[in-house]
Amino acid sequence: MSSAAPTAPDAAPDQAFRLADQVNRRPRATRLLAAVRRHRADLLAALLFAVLAGWLTHGLWPDPGGRTLALNPEDQTLYEWFLAVDARAWLGHFDLLTDRLNAPDGVNMMANTTVIALGVLLAPVTLLLGAPVTFALLAAANLAGTALAWYLLFHRTLRARRVAAALGGGLCGFGPGMVSQTNSHLHMTAQWLVPVIIWLVVRLLRAADPRPGTPDGTGRTRPTGPDRRRLFTSAAGLAAAVTVQVFIGEEVLFLAAVTLLVMAISYAVADRDLARRALPGFAGGLAIAAGLALLVLGYPLWFQFAGPQGVADGMFTPAYFSADLSSWWTVSPLSVAGSAESARLTTGPAEYNTFLGWPLLLVAAVCAIRAGRRRLVLACVVAGLVMGALSLGPEVVLGGTRTAIPGPYALIGGMPVVDGALPMRFALAVLPIVATLLVLAVDRALRSSGRARRLVPLAVGVALLPIFPTPLPTTGRPAVPEFIAGGHWRQCVPPGGVLVPVPLPTPREPWPMRWATAADAGFGLPEGFFIGPYGRGGTAAMGTFKQPTSALLADVARRGDQPAIGDEQRRQAARDADFWGASCVALTDDAPHAESLRATLEQLYGPPTRIADAWTWRV
Repeated sequence: MSSAAPTAPDAAPDQAFRLADQVNRRPRATRLLAAVRRHRADLLAALLFAVLAGWLTHGLWPDPGGRTLALNPEDQTLYEWFLAVDARAWLGHFDLLTDRLNAPDGVNMMANTTVIALGVLLAPVTLLLGAPVTFALLAAANLAGTALAWYLLFHRTLRARRVAAALGGGLCGFGPGMVSQTNSHLHMTAQWLVPVIIWLVVRLLRAADPRPGTPDGTGRTRPTGPDRRRLFTSAAGLAAAVTVQVFIGEEVLFLAAVTLLVMAISYAVADRDLARRALPGFAGGLAIAAGLALLVLGYPLWFQFAGPQGVADGMFTPAYFSADLSSWWTVSPLSVAGSAESARLTTGPAEYNTFLGWPLLLVAAVCAIRAGRRRLVLACVVAGLVMGALSLGPEVVLGGTRTAIPGPYALIGGMPVVDGALPMRFALAVLPIVATLLVLAVDRALRSSGRARRLVPLAVGVALLPIFPTPLPTTGRPAVPEFIAGGHWRQCVPPGGVLVPVPLPTPREPWPMRWATAADAGFGLPEGFFIGPYGRGGTAAMGTFKQPTSALLADVARRGDQPAIGDEQRRQAARDADFWGASCVALTDDAPHAESLRATLEQLYGPPTRIADAWTWRV
């Protein structure tokens, strides 16, 4: 007989519950730490990308409102205004046709690169800290986020070693084209959804590929067909990613779609068995994704092309925005080995899209050759050559000289949608293609035991060194007038009213748009910097027609001469103010030729009223 005390009937259940509670409590307390340990390498990569992005944009951070990107300040002014207007969605004031610019006609938000999704997402930052802070944050986050997204795609989808994936992700996020586009083109650098879209396309293809089944009564194995559940979830995810990307930047989505199309055709030719097996299910999945996306995008896309202030064509000349062939083997001026002299090979500092340098091109070519006949490598090479050739535009330019040799772009130029993309930006798609070739080569070398284990990563590293980016140049900008910053504008402009700054904003000098940005777009402005249907025959153009009074004031601001003002000019000034729906005209002391402008305005509208640091006229 045992001498142990008898156990109460409820003791065992109570003890089990206590043990279970301890077991459950321990994972809850250590779950975060375990997750950090499990993903510490990925977190380290994310941290390195974030530090590099912060360093490249550090010139903006001491004072985002008082600093601007020195190489493209006009576009930064435009995007800060976009962010201010986007943020109004959180205040219940948002429409695809905004009345906050180009009064009274307004601006079609879909026809402009308004980064709506980013602006709405970061609206709290904009409303609390101002649009310049949001701009600086996005300038850095787009670089780091794009690099991290590609790193994860390379590591988790291609199963590449983390070192190889980090090199590839770094090139995708911080390559010459990306750093160059960071000069205010937020819609082009927000590419962190592209790897997600590619992953979903790959997942869709795998789901569409029929799986081997179980042997039947005859001993034969028949395929079971596509994984329908995974096919639908992949299609739904693809529709969601594409929809969001449309509201970030349609041009990036277009470039990704063209690249994937070329790669898919190349891969199908190389693997016809896969094409025969998967094509029906894959095509069906794409049709599902397109249908789901159109449920959301149908009206916005119609509004973009056929709605009020919409434009159905591109406004940029393909021949002008074509890549110089020699720029491909030249190093970007924004890289450590670059030269300012090479800037002549492109249209501006925001378009160094092709400047990969000859060392990187040479190493990428060697990596592609060493990889042999791998289907993915073949698809990458074909897509890279196609996109690179399209970047040359309708006529090949070499060293700044037109050669009269037609470029492949001439075959597709003028097609709907295509004419909205700049030829030289096709080169942006080459960057991740080159990165993929490098990732495959480095990963293969790291898995080997021969000399290639060291030589290949070393060669790739040496090729990448010349294009390592340098910090983006920044400069100071004037403070917003106290009339705006202090909210004094409300004394002469009712809610939703129109303020006429003098001189009025234009695409070349959009600075008065900073007034509206600082006021969270609380008032509208006439004219301005935007894309609208004001070209010949209603085609796309930058900005709008100037009203007579606006043209008169712009001439005074430019030349300083005070014109003769008579009754006709005063009547025209009244008509223009009525056309704009203006509540108030404002002039600050820092305007060019402010004294001449003030004297002219007094003759047009009478004596002014001083509010803070601005002269104002109620009209």
